[in-house]
Amino acid sequence: MATGKAQKKDKLRHAEYYDFQEIQDKLYADSSKGKVFKHLVEIIALPENIRLAYRNIKKNHGSMTPGTDGKTITELATLSDEQLISSVQHKLDWYVPQSVRRVEIPKGNDPTKKRPLGIPTIMDRLIQQCVLQVMEPICEAKFHDHSYGFRPNRNQQHAIAQVHKDMQRSNLHYVVDIDIKGFFDNVNHGKLLKQLWTMGIHDKKLLCILSAMLKAEVAGIGFPEVGTPQGGIISPLLSNVVLNELDWWLASQWEEIPTEFPYKETVNPNGSVSKSHKFSALRRTKLKEVTCVRYADDFKIFTNSYQNAVKLFHATKSWLHERLALEISPEKSKVINLKEQYSEFLGFKLKVIPRGKRSDGRTKYVVESHIREKSIVKIKPNLKRLIYDIEFPSQGKRTEYQAICRYNVYVMGIHDYYQLATKVCDDL
Repeated sequence: MATGKAQKKDKLRHAEYYDFQEIQDKLYADSSKGKVFKHLVEIIALPENIRLAYRNIKKNHGSMTPGTDGKTITELATLSDEQLISSVQHKLDWYVPQSVRRVEIPKGNDPTKKRPLGIPTIMDRLIQQCVLQVMEPICEAKFHDHSYGFRPNRNQQHAIAQVHKDMQRSNLHYVVDIDIKGFFDNVNHGKLLKQLWTMGIHDKKLLCILSAMLKAEVAGIGFPEVGTPQGGIISPLLSNVVLNELDWWLASQWEEIPTEFPYKETVNPNGSVSKSHKFSALRRTKLKEVTCVRYADDFKIFTNSYQNAVKLFHATKSWLHERLALEISPEKSKVINLKEQYSEFLGFKLKVIPRGKRSDGRTKYVVESHIREKSIVKIKPNLKRLIYDIEFPSQGKRTEYQAICRYNVYVMGIHDYYQLATKVCDDL
């Protein structure tokens, strides 16, 4: 997690250094006001955007992974500044992506299950980064606050903190767990492009470039008709675009509904509008309370009764099928009473337990959270391997000192990520 924070700080520092932050701020502000964008490719092709994109992917470990052409960031480093800019601008004139290299990595702890990754060539990754830097501020202005995955200044810990708040402070003790079956493999390209158009991206040349990226040939397989390739730099942003419609639909079921009960609107220290008074007013109505926390395609819907949760489960299942042509996994999707069972999210498992009385005399419930079993099963062999490297440094590629440092970094990473779990000390 510390590495993720450092990368985000680096990106902001790089944007300021290459004089592109002001352009991104204006794109965000214009998008917030509902402006339509028709000449984005001209911004994408700016030399400062290309320099910034190269700087952002240069330190990424993935930049040393070759695509189908066998090239890495090392080959791009041999080009002069002018040659690199000219090469990217030339490709953007009539963009035809090279084939994507397909690799399969283990999925979870089961070695028999594999997750396919599509790795574009290094030049295509650079172009995707150029596109991302221009599209991201436009889309960010339209994204809902309940989305936390693969967004600037947001991470897993923010999502877990929001889950804690919904369970403990808002007393929403019923959760709808929905797992979308093969989400990244089933995204409809036409629907995605229409969603981008709705967000105000009306640059037809950019939409053609994005369509070409989505339909890039996968080496040895062919041209995909649906799905966003996991492994592409721009894929996380496009997945958020697809599910942003779900976020706003769920928000429209309760928190975005206007209420006749009077309430005072206040502003938070960071400048955002506080919704706590509006929520208090909404709770005086007979509407079913519902809120959502989403991290990429992993999301939870919280509500205050079992009957509401069942209705939301079926309504969300139908909505995903009808609006986005996505199906849910029946064995992984369910309604959970958090007073009785744990619900898993981002490596944690969470439930509520009774703890004293509230001011109105009712039982007070607080969150009890652990590291989930699957994560512990994954951590243990990694620790054993790192300890083995310390005990037998001569058999490894590292010295004893390097092996100890590597072990300490891994342990600190576990502590940093799972520190929000209330029972983290017991688990560790």
